[in-house]
Amino acid sequence: MHEPPSDLVCSARGCTHPADFGLLWNNPSLHTPERRKTWLACEEHREHLSQFLGTRGFLREVVEVAQLRA
Repeated sequence: MHEPPSDLVCSARGCTHPADFGLLWNNPSLHTPERRKTWLACEEHREHLSQFLGTRGFLREVVEVAQLRA
């Protein structure tokens, strides 16, 4: 038997893998400092999505997906 697919899927374009991480971010020119938006990432796309947000100064924190459900 295999585990059923997660309802949380990686945010990378075209990826259908279950999410392992939550990338918490905000755009300071649009959002208040405390607001957090979330992109989801599988292990394969975590670094790429983190770099994309980080280069723009948007990335605030990376957490395991289990922490998002808490």
